[in-house]
Amino acid sequence: MKPNYQYEKRQREMEKKKKKAEKEQKKAAAAEAPPAETSLPADTPPPQADQ
Repeated sequence: MKPNYQYEKRQREMEKKKKKAEKEQKKAAAAEAPPAETSLPADTPPPQADQ
């Protein structure tokens, strides 16, 4: 029995599409609330460089 390359290709394409959709969804969720995730807490002093 020979391998079904079209089926395998389709499965890979579907997996890529699924990953891309998840990534886009994650990106959209991050864009909604960036201050909460990216900013430092107010009580934490900024890191200081050694002189």
